[in-house]
Amino acid sequence: MAITMIDRWSFENTNTIFEQSHLLQKLRKIVVCARMFESKQDESSTLVRMSAFDLDNNRDDYDQVERDYEEVRNCIKTRGFESLSGKMGVFIQPRTKGHGHGSTLAGTFMRGLGLSPKYLESIHNFEANVQPINLRTV
Repeated sequence: MAITMIDRWSFENTNTIFEQSHLLQKLRKIVVCARMFESKQDESSTLVRMSAFDLDNNRDDYDQVERDYEEVRNCIKTRGFESLSGKMGVFIQPRTKGHGHGSTLAGTFMRGLGLSPKYLESIHNFEANVQPINLRTV
């Protein structure tokens, strides 16, 4: 899941700490929607649960995302923007945006399995009054 673009100039020329980062601002606005898989055609889907992405109340995940941010920041400052790799990060990874292969734009992405079991359990226990919706009409 794409979160935000990496501001190359900002990483190279400022010392923005994680608590003041655009990445954290964006993460605090995410709403996670769990839906029921119905078919590969994906013609409709049932919304099962919704939850705010509450990173502030999960210290272990918060600390890991902060370490991922610092790893990206340190890489850009010491080895250069071109050294970023999708192999970096546990929950958050930098990747080229677009077709890659020489792209000079990069974004931060949530890894597919980048949510801790504790967070996934909080979504599972979240009570929501949801109605089936057809994704084609939304």
